[in-house]
Amino acid sequence: MTSIEIIRAGPLATLQDRGRFGMLKHGISASGPMDGGAFEGTGAMLAHLGSTAIEFTSAGLSVRVDGTLELAGGGGAFAAKLNGLVCDWPLRLDLKSDDVVEITPGVQGNYGYLRFDCEIDVASVLGSRATNVTVGLGGYDGRALRTGDVLSFGAPGKEAPRSRTESSDGPIRVTWGLHADRIDADMRADFAQGVFVISDKLDRMGVRLTDLGGIFAGLQQLSLVSDAIVPGDIQILGDGTPIVLMRDHQPTGGYPRIATIVSADLDRFAQMRPGTEVRFQPVMLDHLK
Repeated sequence: MTSIEIIRAGPLATLQDRGRFGMLKHGISASGPMDGGAFEGTGAMLAHLGSTAIEFTSAGLSVRVDGTLELAGGGGAFAAKLNGLVCDWPLRLDLKSDDVVEITPGVQGNYGYLRFDCEIDVASVLGSRATNVTVGLGGYDGRALRTGDVLSFGAPGKEAPRSRTESSDGPIRVTWGLHADRIDADMRADFAQGVFVISDKLDRMGVRLTDLGGIFAGLQQLSLVSDAIVPGDIQILGDGTPIVLMRDHQPTGGYPRIATIVSADLDRFAQMRPGTEVRFQPVMLDHLK
């Protein structure tokens, strides 16, 4: 049986498939890849593909192989070595026993993916192998991967689908949110024209933004009934801090949500590193067709 051993894991390296959909009514977010386009594009480099990937963060990952395995790596801009020799990135490798793949930080991106030609042998929980570390659900014992973990492979993968198109550069597009009309017009205009910065407080649950212009500093506390959240919602916390809710978001929230990042741009937003400036461009649904 083929397996890989994790010999170095950065924080929040997890197993992810496309996600656990249809569970939000039970209080469970979909999880899945932070950069869905990179997840799919990496898989498209293989002829046959297991459904589950290792998602790693900007610190990288190293694995040792026992058996034979086809592997593809992509997402972000990382550096990679096979048995100490530099590889191109993205990468596709035919591996044999004792091969070591090392992935180290590169110049861009928060998330990368390893895809395989076989299925990772972990249990499906509520229809998915995706990990939600916030609630300890799915993946490898419901937690992030760590040094010494061994992942075994089972069934051969299915024919790999074609890669989907990723979004272009430019401002991150948003639609006005559920509570936009509770925020005055001047503040909405300042949001649409403002510059924010990705803070160092980010994970799979959310990304806090630094509000350079103090746009929301004067926002009065709104007493809202909690309602359902979707990935990409931009929520304004009680102290005026904007936070973008991501794949492991809480199911409901009671803070005002001014806008929602369109799904076509959420992957690109997820890859923005701390210190990166970001602007938001409100659009109508008709503009996305």
